[in-house]
Amino acid sequence: MTDFRTTVGNVELVSLTDGQGADPPTGVFPESSEDVWRTEYPELLDAEGMIHPRYGCLAVRSGGKLIIVDTGMQAPDGALLDDMQAKGVDRDEVNLVVTTHLHPDHVGWNLTGGQPTFPNARYLVPQSDWDYWTQPSVVENSPHIQNQALPLEKLNVLDLMGDDYRITDELTTIATPGHTPGHISIVVASAGHRGFILGDVAHSPAQAHYTDWNPGFDLDGPTARQTRHTIIDRLESDGSVVATGHFPDPGFGKFVRGESGRRVWQVL
Repeated sequence: MTDFRTTVGNVELVSLTDGQGADPPTGVFPESSEDVWRTEYPELLDAEGMIHPRYGCLAVRSGGKLIIVDTGMQAPDGALLDDMQAKGVDRDEVNLVVTTHLHPDHVGWNLTGGQPTFPNARYLVPQSDWDYWTQPSVVENSPHIQNQALPLEKLNVLDLMGDDYRITDELTTIATPGHTPGHISIVVASAGHRGFILGDVAHSPAQAHYTDWNPGFDLDGPTARQTRHTIIDRLESDGSVVATGHFPDPGFGKFVRGESGRRVWQVL
Protein backbone atom coordinates (compact mmCIF):
# COMPACT_ATOMS: atom_id res chain seq x y z
CA MET A 1 0.00 0.00 0.00
CA THR A 2 1.76 3.11 -1.19
CA ASP A 3 -0.98 5.39 -2.50
CA PHE A 4 -3.55 5.51 0.32
CA ARG A 5 -1.97 8.55 1.96
CA THR A 6 -1.52 12.14 0.76
CA THR A 7 -0.92 15.55 2.30
CA VAL A 8 -2.32 19.04 1.83
CA GLY A 9 0.15 21.38 3.47
CA ASN A 10 0.43 20.11 7.03
CA VAL A 11 -2.77 18.05 6.84
CA GLU A 12 -2.46 14.31 6.30
CA LEU A 13 -5.27 12.42 4.54
CA VAL A 14 -5.49 8.63 4.80
CA SER A 15 -7.96 6.88 2.49
CA LEU A 16 -10.04 4.19 4.21
CA THR A 17 -12.46 1.74 2.63
CA ASP A 18 -15.38 -0.24 4.04
CA GLY A 19 -15.88 -2.39 0.96
CA GLN A 20 -17.77 -1.60 -2.22
CA GLY A 21 -21.11 -2.04 -3.92
CA ALA A 22 -21.95 -3.72 -7.21
CA ASP A 23 -24.49 -1.98 -9.39
CA PRO A 24 -25.50 -1.56 -13.04
CA PRO A 25 -24.28 1.94 -13.95
CA THR A 26 -27.61 3.01 -15.41
CA GLY A 27 -29.24 1.88 -12.17
CA VAL A 28 -27.10 4.32 -10.21
CA PHE A 29 -27.23 7.05 -12.87
CA PRO A 30 -30.63 6.81 -14.61
CA GLU A 31 -29.74 9.65 -17.01
CA SER A 32 -26.67 7.82 -18.32
CA SER A 33 -26.52 5.20 -21.07
CA GLU A 34 -24.84 1.81 -21.29
CA ASP A 35 -23.17 2.88 -24.53
CA VAL A 36 -21.42 5.83 -22.86
CA TRP A 37 -20.17 3.61 -20.05
CA ARG A 38 -18.89 0.92 -22.42
CA THR A 39 -17.19 3.28 -24.87
CA GLU A 40 -15.94 6.06 -22.60
CA TYR A 41 -15.43 4.47 -19.16
CA PRO A 42 -14.65 0.78 -19.69
CA GLU A 43 -12.06 0.94 -16.88
CA LEU A 44 -14.90 1.55 -14.40
CA LEU A 45 -16.80 -1.59 -15.45
CA ASP A 46 -16.20 -5.19 -14.49
CA ALA A 47 -16.64 -8.13 -16.88
CA GLU A 48 -20.40 -8.14 -16.24
CA GLY A 49 -20.72 -4.41 -16.91
CA MET A 50 -21.18 -3.46 -13.28
CA ILE A 51 -19.67 -0.53 -11.41
CA HIS A 52 -18.36 -0.83 -7.86
CA PRO A 53 -18.86 2.36 -5.84
CA ARG A 54 -16.44 2.36 -2.94
CA TYR A 55 -17.72 2.88 0.59
CA GLY A 56 -14.96 5.33 1.32
CA CYS A 57 -14.04 7.01 4.58
CA LEU A 58 -11.10 9.20 5.50
CA ALA A 59 -8.72 9.64 8.40
CA VAL A 60 -7.44 13.19 8.72
CA ARG A 61 -4.64 14.44 10.94
CA SER A 62 -4.89 18.19 11.50
CA GLY A 63 -4.00 20.49 14.36
CA GLY A 64 -2.99 17.64 16.62
CA LYS A 65 -6.33 15.86 16.16
CA LEU A 66 -7.17 12.55 14.51
CA ILE A 67 -10.46 12.86 12.65
CA ILE A 68 -12.55 10.25 10.85
CA VAL A 69 -14.78 11.56 8.07
CA ASP A 70 -17.76 9.21 7.57
CA THR A 71 -17.92 5.65 8.90
CA GLY A 72 -18.98 3.45 5.99
CA MET A 73 -21.79 0.91 5.69
CA GLN A 74 -20.99 -1.80 8.30
CA ALA A 75 -22.29 -4.43 5.93
CA PRO A 76 -21.66 -8.08 6.86
CA ASP A 77 -18.41 -7.93 4.87
CA GLY A 78 -17.54 -4.42 6.08
CA ALA A 79 -13.79 -3.92 6.24
CA LEU A 80 -13.36 -0.47 7.80
CA LEU A 81 -11.88 -1.50 11.13
CA ASP A 82 -9.49 -3.97 9.53
CA ASP A 83 -8.50 -1.33 6.96
CA MET A 84 -7.83 1.20 9.70
CA GLN A 85 -5.63 -1.24 11.56
CA ALA A 86 -3.68 -2.10 8.41
CA LYS A 87 -3.07 1.61 7.75
CA GLY A 88 -2.01 2.52 11.27
CA VAL A 89 -5.16 4.35 12.34
CA ASP A 90 -6.06 3.50 15.95
CA ARG A 91 -9.75 3.97 16.65
CA ASP A 92 -9.02 4.62 20.33
CA GLU A 93 -6.98 7.68 19.32
CA VAL A 94 -9.74 9.26 17.21
CA ASN A 95 -10.77 12.67 18.60
CA LEU A 96 -13.60 13.55 16.20
CA VAL A 97 -15.92 11.72 13.82
CA VAL A 98 -17.32 14.08 11.19
CA THR A 99 -20.38 13.04 9.16
CA THR A 100 -20.88 14.60 5.73
CA HIS A 101 -24.50 13.43 5.70
CA LEU A 102 -26.74 10.84 7.29
CA HIS A 103 -27.07 8.20 4.58
CA PRO A 104 -26.62 4.56 5.66
CA ASP A 105 -23.23 4.14 3.94
CA HIS A 106 -21.77 7.09 5.86
CA VAL A 107 -22.82 6.28 9.44
CA GLY A 108 -22.55 2.48 9.52
CA TRP A 109 -19.71 2.21 12.03
CA ASN A 110 -20.84 5.04 14.31
CA LEU A 111 -21.74 2.43 16.88
CA THR A 112 -20.85 -1.19 17.43
CA GLY A 113 -23.03 -3.24 19.77
CA GLY A 114 -24.79 -0.09 20.89
CA GLN A 115 -21.61 1.69 21.96
CA PRO A 116 -19.48 4.25 20.09
CA THR A 117 -17.05 2.52 17.76
CA PHE A 118 -14.65 5.40 18.46
CA PRO A 119 -14.87 5.53 22.26
CA ASN A 120 -12.90 8.73 22.83
CA ALA A 121 -14.42 10.81 20.03
CA ARG A 122 -17.08 13.47 19.71
CA TYR A 123 -19.39 12.88 16.74
CA LEU A 124 -20.11 15.95 14.58
CA VAL A 125 -23.23 15.99 12.38
CA PRO A 126 -24.59 18.84 10.22
CA GLN A 127 -27.52 20.51 11.99
CA SER A 128 -29.59 20.75 8.78
CA ASP A 129 -29.20 17.07 8.00
CA TRP A 130 -30.01 16.11 11.58
CA ASP A 131 -33.17 18.24 11.44
CA TYR A 132 -34.30 16.48 8.25
CA TRP A 133 -33.54 12.89 9.21
CA THR A 134 -34.97 13.13 12.74
CA GLN A 135 -38.40 14.30 11.57
CA PRO A 136 -40.92 11.71 12.79
CA SER A 137 -42.12 10.95 9.26
CA VAL A 138 -38.54 10.35 8.08
CA VAL A 139 -36.94 8.63 11.04
CA GLU A 140 -39.68 6.02 11.33
CA ASN A 141 -38.65 4.69 7.90
CA SER A 142 -34.90 5.06 8.49
CA PRO A 143 -33.56 2.25 10.69
CA HIS A 144 -30.00 3.47 10.14
CA ILE A 145 -30.94 6.73 11.91
CA GLN A 146 -32.59 4.83 14.72
CA ASN A 147 -29.56 2.56 15.15
CA GLN A 148 -26.53 4.65 14.17
CA ALA A 149 -27.49 8.30 14.78
CA LEU A 150 -30.09 8.83 17.51
CA PRO A 151 -28.13 6.82 20.10
CA LEU A 152 -25.27 9.32 19.78
CA GLU A 153 -27.47 11.96 21.35
CA LYS A 154 -28.53 9.67 24.18
CA LEU A 155 -24.89 8.76 24.83
CA ASN A 156 -23.98 12.47 24.97
CA VAL A 157 -21.27 12.23 22.30
CA LEU A 158 -23.09 14.25 19.60
CA ASP A 159 -22.36 17.84 18.51
CA LEU A 160 -24.36 19.51 15.73
CA MET A 161 -22.51 21.70 13.24
CA GLY A 162 -23.84 24.97 11.88
CA ASP A 163 -22.78 26.54 8.60
CA ASP A 164 -19.06 27.11 7.97
CA TYR A 165 -18.12 25.10 11.03
CA ARG A 166 -14.42 25.26 11.90
CA ILE A 167 -13.31 21.73 12.75
CA THR A 168 -9.68 22.78 13.15
CA ASP A 169 -7.77 25.86 11.98
CA GLU A 170 -7.17 23.97 8.70
CA LEU A 171 -10.58 22.32 8.17
CA THR A 172 -13.86 24.18 7.61
CA THR A 173 -17.21 22.79 6.48
CA ILE A 174 -19.10 24.15 3.48
CA ALA A 175 -22.77 23.54 2.72
CA THR A 176 -23.16 21.35 -0.39
CA PRO A 177 -26.88 20.47 -0.36
CA GLY A 178 -28.96 18.41 -2.72
CA HIS A 179 -27.79 14.86 -2.16
CA THR A 180 -29.34 15.36 1.25
CA PRO A 181 -30.69 18.65 2.64
CA GLY A 182 -27.79 19.23 5.01
CA HIS A 183 -24.94 17.59 3.11
CA ILE A 184 -21.56 19.20 3.80
CA SER A 185 -18.09 19.01 2.33
CA ILE A 186 -14.85 20.10 3.99
CA VAL A 187 -12.41 22.73 2.76
CA VAL A 188 -8.77 22.05 3.61
CA ALA A 189 -6.44 25.07 3.73
CA SER A 190 -2.95 24.56 5.13
CA ALA A 191 0.44 26.20 4.56
CA GLY A 192 -0.72 27.77 1.30
CA HIS A 193 -2.15 24.53 -0.09
CA ARG A 194 -5.78 23.70 -0.81
CA GLY A 195 -7.75 20.49 -0.58
CA PHE A 196 -11.38 19.43 -0.51
CA ILE A 197 -13.19 16.48 1.05
CA LEU A 198 -16.05 15.95 -1.38
CA GLY A 199 -18.50 13.65 0.36
CA ASP A 200 -21.29 12.68 -2.05
CA VAL A 201 -21.30 15.79 -4.25
CA ALA A 202 -20.16 13.34 -6.96
CA HIS A 203 -20.17 9.55 -7.02
CA SER A 204 -18.10 8.64 -10.09
CA PRO A 205 -15.19 9.99 -12.15
CA ALA A 206 -17.62 10.05 -15.09
CA GLN A 207 -19.28 13.08 -13.50
CA ALA A 208 -16.19 15.17 -14.17
CA HIS A 209 -17.51 15.44 -17.73
CA TYR A 210 -21.12 14.33 -17.30
CA THR A 211 -21.70 16.70 -14.41
CA ASP A 212 -25.45 16.80 -15.03
CA TRP A 213 -25.83 13.13 -14.15
CA ASN A 214 -27.61 12.67 -10.84
CA PRO A 215 -27.53 9.37 -8.97
CA GLY A 216 -31.00 8.11 -8.23
CA PHE A 217 -30.53 8.63 -4.49
CA ASP A 218 -30.06 12.41 -4.60
CA LEU A 219 -32.98 13.63 -2.52
CA ASP A 220 -33.22 16.94 -4.40
CA GLY A 221 -31.94 16.36 -7.92
CA PRO A 222 -31.99 19.95 -9.24
CA THR A 223 -30.19 21.30 -6.17
CA ALA A 224 -27.67 18.44 -6.24
CA ARG A 225 -26.94 19.12 -9.91
CA GLN A 226 -26.39 22.85 -9.30
CA THR A 227 -24.18 22.13 -6.29
CA ARG A 228 -22.13 19.64 -8.32
CA HIS A 229 -21.53 22.13 -11.12
CA THR A 230 -20.60 24.92 -8.70
CA ILE A 231 -18.23 22.81 -6.63
CA ILE A 232 -16.50 20.96 -9.46
CA ASP A 233 -16.05 24.21 -11.41
CA ARG A 234 -14.45 25.71 -8.31
CA LEU A 235 -12.19 22.73 -7.70
CA GLU A 236 -11.05 22.72 -11.30
CA SER A 237 -10.31 26.44 -11.13
CA ASP A 238 -8.33 26.43 -7.90
CA GLY A 239 -6.54 23.12 -8.47
CA SER A 240 -7.53 21.62 -5.12
CA VAL A 241 -6.51 18.11 -4.18
CA VAL A 242 -9.82 16.28 -3.79
CA ALA A 243 -10.63 13.33 -1.54
CA THR A 244 -13.68 11.42 -2.75
CA GLY A 245 -15.81 8.80 -1.05
CA HIS A 246 -17.18 6.67 -3.89
CA PHE A 247 -14.52 7.01 -6.62
CA PRO A 248 -12.13 4.06 -7.10
CA ASP A 249 -9.61 3.45 -4.33
CA PRO A 250 -7.87 5.48 -2.96
CA GLY A 251 -10.08 8.32 -4.20
CA PHE A 252 -7.49 11.13 -4.37
CA GLY A 253 -7.21 13.32 -7.45
CA LYS A 254 -7.99 16.60 -9.18
CA PHE A 255 -10.55 17.84 -11.68
CA VAL A 256 -8.61 19.08 -14.73
CA ARG A 257 -9.04 19.77 -18.45
CA GLY A 258 -7.71 17.11 -20.75
CA GLU A 259 -6.05 17.81 -24.09
CA SER A 260 -9.43 17.68 -25.84
CA GLY A 261 -10.83 20.36 -23.56
CA ARG A 262 -12.98 17.78 -21.80
CA ARG A 263 -12.94 17.87 -18.01
CA VAL A 264 -11.55 14.68 -16.49
CA TRP A 265 -10.71 13.17 -13.11
CA GLN A 266 -6.93 12.99 -12.75
CA VAL A 267 -5.80 10.43 -10.18
CA LEU A 268 -2.97 11.61 -7.94
